[in-house]
Amino acid sequence: MKLLGMLGMGRRGTLRTADRDDQAHLRAWAEAHEGVEGFVEPRTTVTAMTILLVDRDGEWTRRRIPSADAARRLARSLKMPVYDVQLVGYPQRMRDHDARQRILRDRQRRENLGG
Repeated sequence: MKLLGMLGMGRRGTLRTADRDDQAHLRAWAEAHEGVEGFVEPRTTVTAMTILLVDRDGEWTRRRIPSADAARRLARSLKMPVYDVQLVGYPQRMRDHDARQRILRDRQRRENLGG
């Protein structure tokens, strides 16, 4: 196997597809968080179809998923709602969480610099 293949940097212009590790991560993350909802994101020219899981506090994770049907099956097996992000958009609590985290990172950076 070539070095780039071992590092996950295969051919240029090819999308990495969803695999068992993606599904295992999504399941473990959903089980470790409360109030999780799924948001299916469409395939783009640079990314495969993904599912974004968002918990009640806005913390989130994203992984590739083979299809919208696979996302619905996963959500059903985890007993959580799933939405099409193109129809409903991203939840406000996710944006709020990201904003809080940005403030905390900036504050920590300033403290580390002594100012």
